[in-house]
Order: sequence, then structure tokens, then C-alpha cells
Amino acid sequence: MNRGRDTHRATPAALEVRGLNVYYGASHALQGVDLSLPSGVLSVVGRNGMGKTTLCNAIMGMVPSASGSISFAGQPLLGRPSADIARMGLGYVPQGRRLWRSLTVDEHLKMVEQKGGSWSSERIYTTFPRLAERRRNGGAQLSGGEQQMLAIARALLANPRLLVMDEPTEGLAPVIVAQVEEMLLRLADEGEMDVLVIEQNIGVACAVADRVAIMVNGQINRIVPARELAADRDLQQRLLGVGRHAHDDTPEPSAPAEAGAAAPEEASGPIRIYLSNPRTPTRWSRPVPVPQLERAARVVTTGPLAASSVEAQIRPLAGPGEQVVLVAGTLDTKGAELRYMRDLIRAAGLPVRMVDLSTSGGHSGAEIPAHQIAAFHPRGAAGVFTNDRGRSVAGMTEAFRRWMARQDGIMGVLSAGGSGGTAIVAPAMRLLPVGVPKLIVSTVASGEVAQYVGPADITMMHSVADVQGLNAITEEVLGNAAQAMIGMVEARRNAPERAPAKPAIGLTMFGVTTPAVQQVTAELGEDYDCLVFHATGIGGQSMEKLIDSGKIEGVIDLTTTEVCDMMFGGVFPATDDRFGAVIRRRMPYIGSVGALDMVNFGAPDTVPERYAQRIFYEHNPQVTLMRTTPEENTRMGRWIGARLNEMEAPVRFYLPEGGVSLLDAPGQPFHDDAARHALFTALEDTVRRTSTRQLIRVPQNINDPAFSATIVAAFREMHGGTRPTRRKEARR
Repeated sequence: MNRGRDTHRATPAALEVRGLNVYYGASHALQGVDLSLPSGVLSVVGRNGMGKTTLCNAIMGMVPSASGSISFAGQPLLGRPSADIARMGLGYVPQGRRLWRSLTVDEHLKMVEQKGGSWSSERIYTTFPRLAERRRNGGAQLSGGEQQMLAIARALLANPRLLVMDEPTEGLAPVIVAQVEEMLLRLADEGEMDVLVIEQNIGVACAVADRVAIMVNGQINRIVPARELAADRDLQQRLLGVGRHAHDDTPEPSAPAEAGAAAPEEASGPIRIYLSNPRTPTRWSRPVPVPQLERAARVVTTGPLAASSVEAQIRPLAGPGEQVVLVAGTLDTKGAELRYMRDLIRAAGLPVRMVDLSTSGGHSGAEIPAHQIAAFHPRGAAGVFTNDRGRSVAGMTEAFRRWMARQDGIMGVLSAGGSGGTAIVAPAMRLLPVGVPKLIVSTVASGEVAQYVGPADITMMHSVADVQGLNAITEEVLGNAAQAMIGMVEARRNAPERAPAKPAIGLTMFGVTTPAVQQVTAELGEDYDCLVFHATGIGGQSMEKLIDSGKIEGVIDLTTTEVCDMMFGGVFPATDDRFGAVIRRRMPYIGSVGALDMVNFGAPDTVPERYAQRIFYEHNPQVTLMRTTPEENTRMGRWIGARLNEMEAPVRFYLPEGGVSLLDAPGQPFHDDAARHALFTALEDTVRRTSTRQLIRVPQNINDPAFSATIVAAFREMHGGTRPTRRKEARR
């Protein structure tokens, strides 16, 4: 994943440091530092005392430089006052936060907020909801994580073109570190500003940037690809680890052996390991007698490591223009089964890579070994290789998900395993775009699989017998899975190029809002690819996944009924991230209150006892609908209104006074003016209405043709009022 924009642009680099020398008295802090950030995000890592903070201070004009140059977008910085540097467009998040103890959060932000900038206080509160909750608290009343959020927010409100961040995650709890990392990733992906990140947390540094500069003894020792540093524990130890001294921190890699040269033989056989201090020594300790050391020695037998049949240092995952199939799983327990499928795919002529997701810490010979995946965990390998199986599985799940998010060139993923292995691979598979083949052979595939599949197009195949060794049954099933993957990949590779596609828009529909959606698609279908999602919980999640992945360019969210089931225990619930994709993508939004008059349950005998006295409608023998009350509508209106307040792009949210569904029309069983009034009033009391965020009452029922015409007119106006230009369909 490219964390920067076009590095070959003709414009000057965002930041250019050349031959920079800084002294503190006789101490030579920075020694000829050379550093270039063309655009995007660059991380700088190094141990304490290596000069990282001095570099930040020199860039911001806070310490004098003896020689060298620093330029920002082609403009020299040396000799300028710090205030002038800030006005030029550099923002600074200093180490230690440096907040005013007596000023509230809101006062901090209002003091630096600039009118008309892309970053506003409202956007800050959307990005950091915790600050919104603490807006009246003083700087001294905030936790360390909250103070760091405020320091970052203060810098962002200056709307800088280059943001310099000195140890933004220092001293923060892991959950806050994850939030800061996610914010940095969003900054990188949105491309609004360039970022220089000074970090000691290797996981964060490698996650937010494509390249990482390593500082040793006041110099930039080297700049390496982030994925290479994340996976190379030896390099981390040599240059960043403890227990090594500065003078031997910079060994150059040895020259490669000449072709045909014999590799040195590794020693094998018994080795005695001596412990020179069996007891912790004190100043009065006497030397330990040699016979005692002999008796305490341990004997271990070693042998040369088995050579892997496949080169294990494939970086990046695929070469330029190349795509590969991944076979992923826990090779320590499912190695024979996974290799069996890998060999079938390889025999078909497809490039294939093995990904080891074992948590035992052993070596498997996979092209992508387990420690390379584990390095992507926020806490590195320590977050994966623990002594607790549950924590290890959870850690590998998170590491693999993060690793997958940063890969390109994947044309299919295949896995096999039990419940643990399935749980590890499924979240990472869900990140891949719709259409990329994803198949899991699993012991749990014949049961409830929604927790694994989610909104993605994952195919699950029941293993029949346990995935535990090769036999007549497992070979048949695993062979079918491999052949299915081969077929799906080959079909996508050989498919003719698609005709220019119409822009896709997402619409939400339920049975009781079907006429409304049909009328809208009839009007827009000629110009737009109308993707209709059944509002059954997963339907809404699927639409939002496509919005997040950039495959949907507009949304008409008429049916928000999944909120009912989420709040009141129905069977088709949304998640608390409902509307989140629209918020994150800053997409213009058209929505309504479709089917908020009902909570969905199964057969009548599945309705919770606490609802026994409510109004019900039997949609069919397996679906029972319950009318929502005024009190419930008030709660839903407030929740939805709060989410609408987080949307920064234009919002048009329509309130149909004639009813929110077919069952809420006059004379129908769910018609309830009081409940509808409570819903609309709660929305109007909660939503902060502006010129771009509007609530609009209309007199019709949601399924009335006049209501649909209003929606179509609003959509065309919001999206330019002209026919869209057709585009080429991008397929990963």
C-alpha cells in the first residue's frame, strides 16, 4: 500500500535535509544528517539519545544549526524564527505534549483554529470522540492519551502542509496507540498533508509509512522499506535493540558469496552451556568454583537447520505486475494439508506463496514465515508469541489482518483449519476487495458462519472429516478446494475486459420499502449501476464495506431499519459502525427512516418474553415484526442524529410524514402518529442543521411516487445534475 503520493513529481520535496550539523556545546548531536521526504509519510526510528528530537527541533527552528541546509517545499528554513516556520505551513507535535494546564480542550482548539481550513474543531471532535467528551476539562485534567490527542489536534487545526510528530505514541496505552496509528494511516491515505513521524514503536513506524529512516549516533544510518524492517528482527536488534553498543551498531551486510562457493558448514552435535553466576552476585560474592560450574552446565544437541525448498525472503510479496495466490494457515498443525493444496495450485502453473500463521514460534519453511506476520502486530512479535493460546490466536489474527491490509498483488487466498485457524484468516480475507477469490475449508463451515464471512464474499467449504492429516476424505475435499481456487483465479485472469462501467450507487431496501427503491432505481438505472442491499444487518455492512473500498460513489440509504434490531434485540442488527463508511469517506449522503417502525424476530415463539404485550405482525411463519414505541423511536432518533452530526459532506435526510413503511401507512397495522412524531422530533432536536446538513419533512409515505421523485431530484442535484461520465472498471 503506497503511503505517499507521486514521488516523481516535478515540485520540490516536502522536506529536504542536507549535511545538517547541530552541536550542544562540545557535543556533536547531529552529524551531517541527510534526509528527504518527497511526499507522503516517512518514519524515523532510533534509540534514545540518537538525535531524533534534535532533528525535529532543528527543522522547527528551535535549536541553531552549525551547518547544512533544511528546505520545506523548496524554501530554506535555517535562520528563520519558529513562528515564521509555522506560518509557512509546518505543524509540530512535540514530545511531552506541552499543553496549558489551565486551558480547557475547547479553549486549546479555538485558540489555533483557522476559519475556512479543512480541519475544524468539529472535525477534530469527530476524529477524536474522547476529546468531545472532555471538551470542558483543563489540560491538567486529561489522561496521557487524551493529552496526546489534544497535542495532535492542536497541530492539525493549523492545517499544515507538513506535520512533524515527535514520539506521538510515547507512554500511551495500547488502545490509544492503535487510535493514533489509525489516525496517521488516514492522514496518509487522504493525502492532505505530508508527515514526518519520529517513533520508537517499530510497529507504528512501519505501519504508517512505506519507508523508515534509522538514526544511529546522530546520523541517518540507512533508509529501508517498512515491510523489510518489520520482518527483519535481526536488523531491529542490530540497530535498535538493547544490549548492543553504538560502535558496533552499524555493521554492513556481508557481500554475497560467489556462485558455486560452498556455504560454511554449521556445527552440529552436543554443546555445553555454562552459567557463570548460578546465584545473583553481590559485592561480597566469591568466585564460583570451576567444578560447580561444570556440574551446573546444560548440554544441548544442535544440528544444521533444514534448508527450505523455497526461497523464504520474498519481499515484496509479488514482483511488479505479478499476482500470486496465497495459501495461509497454521503450518505447525495443518502443514501437510496446506502444502497438499499449495502443490495442486503450483502444478496448475499459478504462482503461489505459503503464509505461516502458527503461534508456536517454530520455523516452517514458508515463504512468508510466522515471525514476519507477527511483526505487524502493534506490539510486534511479543503480542503474538505468548504462553497463552487464546492471546496468541488473537494476536496472530490482528497481525495477519494488518499484514493483509498492506499487501498488493493478491489474486486469491485459500486456507484450511479448525475454528481457531478459521478465526485467524477470516478477518484478513474480509479486507480484500469483492471479487478476489477467498475460500476456507473449515470444520465449522456447516454451522453458523456469519461471524467469519461478515459482509465479504468468502466461500466456506465443510471439511467433512477434521482437518487433521491426509486421508481418502480430506484429500477429496482439499483437492476440490484447490481446484475451485484455480478455476476462480483462471476465470478472472482470462475474463475479457469489461465495458466502461456506470458509476455505482448503493441503496438499502426492505420488503416494506421495496416500491420506493424500485421507483428510484427505475429513474437512475440508465445512468448509474444501482446496487440494492437487503437491510438484514449483513446487507448494510456489505454496502458500507463497498463504500470503504471506494467501489460505491453515491448512496441512497432509504432503509435504516437495522438500527431498530441493533438497539432492541432483533435478528437483523446493524453494528455500532452503521453510517461509519459514509463518515470516513466524507461522501454526500441521502437517507431516510425506512422501516424504523419495526423490530424483526423469527417465528412467534422466539420473541423475547419482555415484549409479550406489544403489537406484532406476522410477515411469514418464520418472520415476526414488532411495532416500535414512541420511547424507542426517541432513542433511535437521537442515535441516528448523532451519527448524522459526524458527517462532514452534504447530508439530506428525509422524514416522510405519511409513514415510514408499507405497514405504517394510514389504515395499516403499524400506523402510529405518536411514534412517528417522537422519531422526527428526536432527530430534529439532535441534528445540528447547517446549510449542508439538512433534515427535510415531506408529506408523503416513503413508498409514494412523489417521495421517490424528491429523492431522485435531490440525488441528481447533489451529484452535479448531469449524466455521469462512464469509467473503466478497476479490478484488483
